[in-house]
Amino acid sequence: MAEKTKIGIILCAVHCINCHGIKCLRSLNNREGAFSTYKDKELELVAYAHCCGCPGGGIANKVLEPMQKKGVEVVFLATAWVCGYPPCPHLNYLRDLMENVFGFKVVVGTHPMPQNFYDRHNKLGTWAAAEWKELLAPTLADEKTRLAYDTP
Repeated sequence: MAEKTKIGIILCAVHCINCHGIKCLRSLNNREGAFSTYKDKELELVAYAHCCGCPGGGIANKVLEPMQKKGVEVVFLATAWVCGYPPCPHLNYLRDLMENVFGFKVVVGTHPMPQNFYDRHNKLGTWAAAEWKELLAPTLADEKTRLAYDTP
């Protein structure tokens, strides 16, 4: 049997109040969105948590240390971190904390970007800065896929 890559998914605490996780888990199971680069790999979901609220207070002790102890290798930051209104203002800092202090590989995004969020943020100019190209890459898919993940 192939070796499993242990992963964790971290939700944005502000946006997970209204989130059921169905899209994150669907994309994990179907290897869509940010999970598409893992099509030929076996993944084991070890942890599913939120960031402990802005600005990530408690995340180190309550989320990251337990993930590290359980052998998580890759942390996926849920798509809400980039498609929320507004996107997480602490994203880069928390990603650096996860990578540089805890040694995780961090992937920004889980499920494909819903088309309605994509359209709204483009109208707002939210993602006009160059840094967004890299941050959004794992969640941008073709329009058909984005429509399949649309939020009512």
